[in-house]
Amino acid sequence: MTFRRARSDSQREERRRAILETAAAMLLEMPVAEVSLNEISRRVGLAKSNVLRYVESREAALLDLLHARAEEWLTALDEAPVTAGSAQQRADGIAGLIATTLAERPVLCDLLGAQAAVLERNVSTELAVRHKHAALAAARTLAATVRRHVPEVDADAAMHVGGAAVLCAGAVWTACQPSSAMLAAYEQDPDLAAMRLDFTAALRELVALLLAGLLARGGRLPTG
Repeated sequence: MTFRRARSDSQREERRRAILETAAAMLLEMPVAEVSLNEISRRVGLAKSNVLRYVESREAALLDLLHARAEEWLTALDEAPVTAGSAQQRADGIAGLIATTLAERPVLCDLLGAQAAVLERNVSTELAVRHKHAALAAARTLAATVRRHVPEVDADAAMHVGGAAVLCAGAVWTACQPSSAMLAAYEQDPDLAAMRLDFTAALRELVALLLAGLLARGGRLPTG
């Protein structure tokens, strides 16, 4: 793919989208740590200096991709029907939806796992502010979805659930990508096999337990 110089806002947006989609394709082949700006540039057909016209850095490109993928995920999650039944049954239902819809989006999970330790490191203050505002908006959207399924949980508690779910998703996803040595150890020693986590099951259980605890407290966060 080779581009001529972008001369309009629509052309510049086309370039930016191509860069993000190229990064997304690379994440299906390799971990975040191996995605380089040089390789993105090569694949997209632009010099590295030209890529930097559209994204501030490798990390900036991946943060933009994270927010684009998160927005798509939140839309799909919001469109899912509410489970019928008691508050606990509905809580289990949204916990399962969060886990299964994230499991279907490995690129987003990879980015969530790398967000704090990698992606937020080589960025300007301006980009950091924009990134955190986008993250806050996403958290509010997720909280609203949680409350649509479990209105017994108040607004503050729903924000807590949303934030914890995203943090857990990143951590659990990372733990569910064992190295070749770890895989060999699990296969060699049956006693260790139980330590290999299933992403969907582990995340569903964590979110469900959090919601169960909040419901036991009347749907509110503990005070004091």
